[in-house]
Order: sequence, then structure tokens, then C-alpha cells
Amino acid sequence: MAATASSYSITMRLYTAPDHGVVGAVATQIAASGGVVTAIDVTESRHDRLVVDVTCSASDASHSEELVAAVAGVEGVTVHKVSDRTFLLHLGGKISVNSKVPLRTRDDLSMAYTPGVGRVSMAIHDNPEDVRKLTIKGNSVAVVTDGSAVLGLGNIGPGAAMPVMEGKAALFKRFADIDAWPICLATQDTDEIVRAVEMIAPGFGGINLEDIAAPRCFEIERRLRESLDIPVFHDDQHGTAIVVLAALTNALRCVDKDLEAVRIVVSGAGAAGTAIVTLLLAAGAQDVVVVDRDGALCADDSSLSSAHTDLANATNPRRATGSLQEVLVDADVFIGVSAPNILDAEWIPTMAPKPVVFALANPDPEVDPAEAGKYAAVVASGRSDYPNQINNVLAFPGVFRGLLDAGAEDVTIDMLLRAAKAIADTVSAEELHPAFIIPSVFHPDVTKRVASAISGRES
Repeated sequence: MAATASSYSITMRLYTAPDHGVVGAVATQIAASGGVVTAIDVTESRHDRLVVDVTCSASDASHSEELVAAVAGVEGVTVHKVSDRTFLLHLGGKISVNSKVPLRTRDDLSMAYTPGVGRVSMAIHDNPEDVRKLTIKGNSVAVVTDGSAVLGLGNIGPGAAMPVMEGKAALFKRFADIDAWPICLATQDTDEIVRAVEMIAPGFGGINLEDIAAPRCFEIERRLRESLDIPVFHDDQHGTAIVVLAALTNALRCVDKDLEAVRIVVSGAGAAGTAIVTLLLAAGAQDVVVVDRDGALCADDSSLSSAHTDLANATNPRRATGSLQEVLVDADVFIGVSAPNILDAEWIPTMAPKPVVFALANPDPEVDPAEAGKYAAVVASGRSDYPNQINNVLAFPGVFRGLLDAGAEDVTIDMLLRAAKAIADTVSAEELHPAFIIPSVFHPDVTKRVASAISGRES
């Protein structure tokens, strides 16, 4: 039975016969159908019926429907209403704007707004550098998307991307006390996106590019870094790369191997794969082979696109060719940021002894983590229901906290390397284990350590 997830959690309101034994029958039926009951509340008890709210988690949407049907089949039970808890959480949006100053009296208004605010505006006019201190610019980030590559859902557009960008903004606030704003642009034209971000940049201390498809995202980031005096960070690239390097650092400690000596296969030549490879090489990796749907990228292949040619020229020193299955032979590490179910668990034994497998495609990984765990020494995924979740939340809040605190104008490779080390070092020698190579996103020190590593200040 597939693992259940809180993201597929439902609450069923049931009308049942006035027999509390029915409640137990409902719980038994849910368990027998592969669901997990997380709460049962009898909200009303009358002589003719009980009203019962049952909350349970399922493995996916269709499994949720199966659980509802199973409960409806219990004698004496009527399913009155079903609520999807994830949708309920999103009603009305997940973020809001709150004033940091009291607005109770005429005095308050005269200072926060007119006429007092005019003095502050003129002070910024006379000393433009004061805008970071006297406005929210010094603690604000724009989360910018065109909706072209949202999670694993593809090109679903700016409106459909809004819940994800809201979630990102909420994470910024929760983990780094940064005020972030969802900016969902109704264009997928590179020039228009660049110009739109340039026009809103005066109000922000940093730009977080999010869910913009490759190769467009590379040019957008490059041009914005050249034209803006605030840091531009593409989380799908650099946030992912930071956390992957941190996790791999600790995974190699577990298997007693060195980054400089291992063979690494990266599946996926898009934004995330390119950034991961770039950071791995900067950290000292020597033997990296990138694989896309057509096989290994090799500098000898004249049919490659310009972006893939650049990637091939920087990697694959042995000029390996062939499919993923073929280049995986004798590899020490597999890192997948590509597509679901492209790696057969039976291939893992052909890798070098004590192999490391990172299957990071979302929402469905390249190989089932449980199956990979039968053969690999260390397994990581992007899923929260297995050990070693590679989650960008470990990186981007601390990265931007450090950038804003330092008043930085750009992001450097050296910063990314320091951030990865800070995350890896958060796991102590006593804690390090093949099932614990990366700290929890709720670890109280992660954001502070990453911010300190980025800014160069003591935490």
C-alpha cells in the first residue's frame, strides 16, 4: 500500500446510527482500505443519530475517493459531506498585509501618512541609499514567476501558479521573517519579464525567480543580474543546488568517499540539473556525466543545443555515451532532477559499492525510494514521507536573510558553497546516519547559519 500524505487529507462528516460501535467500524474500514485515521470527533449525539467528523490521509486524490466509498459502504453510515483539508487551508489565500505601526489617532496618521511621510520621502530623495532603512525594501523580496514550469505540473500559467508563490512568501516569513510578495506575470516573453522585474525592482531588496522554464530562465537571470543592483536568485536552480551539495557532502561522509574521487550521474539537463552540476564542479567534483532523455551529454555530439553543448564541455571527461542504464554502471552517485520512474531499482546494484541515490523529481521521483533503499547505501528524495528530504526551504530563507542583512547587490558561487557547507555542518557527527544526512527544515539553527554564511557575519 502506498504511503499516505497529509497533502491528501480529508475530513468526512458522517451521519451514523446512534451506536458508538459504528465509529470503530468506520476506523477499521479506513485502515483496511489503506488510509490513516488522524482524528475522530463525535460533534453531535442524539437519540436517533450521531454526527461524526473523521479526518484521514490518503496516498493521492483517487485513493481519497476510494476511502469515501469504503466508509459509505459501512452499514448505518451516510457520508454527508467531504472536505479536502488542503483546499480549505487555501481559501482566501495564505498570506496578508499587516501594519507594523499603530494607526489609532490623528497623530498616528500624520506621522505614518500625510503630512509626516513627505519628510521621509524627501530624505530618501536627498539620500537614496536610505531607502533600505526607511522603507520595507531592506526586508522585502519579490517572488517572480511566469507560470511556465510550476512544480511538476508544467506550464499552467500565472493564475494557477499563485498558490505556489503565496506558499513561498509564507515560508519566507515563517523561516526568515522576510516580507515576500507573489508577482505572477501574464507573459512568457523574456524581454517583457526582464522589463517588468526591472520596473518593480526599486521596491525590493532581492528578486527570487521561481518556476520559470528553461532555457528562458537562464537568460532572464543573467540579464537581471547585469541590470539590477539587488541580488537575483533563481531558487529552482541555486536553492536546489545548495541543498543537493549539502546532502551529498554528508552522504559521502556516510559511505567514506570523497567528492573529488566519485563518479556522479546527473539525470536532467534543465535549470536544476545545470545549477547542480555547476555547484558540484565548483566544490571539487571531477567526474560528472549529465543525462537527458536522449542519453549522456558528450562534447563529441554536434547535435546538442548550445546550452547542452556548454554543459557537455564542462562535464563528462571520459566521453561516456549511452543511456542512463549504461552510464550508471560503476557510478558512485545518481542525482535525478528529471522525470518519474526512469530509473529501475534493479540497475542500482550495477553501480559502485555503497551507491548514493538522490531521486528528486516531484511529485513522483525517478525511482521509488523504498525500492532504491533495498540496494543503495544512502537514498534521498523530494518527498516528506521518506527520510532525507531534499527541500529548498533549507536554503532560500537563510540565503535571502543573509543577502538582505549584508545589503548585497549580487549572489556569488562562493556564497552558494558557504551556504551548502552551513547546512551540511548543521548535522553533527553524532547525528549523521544514512537515514539522516540533512537537517529538518524546522531545525532552529539552519536559517541563522545559512544567513551568517552568506553575509559573512557571526550568527
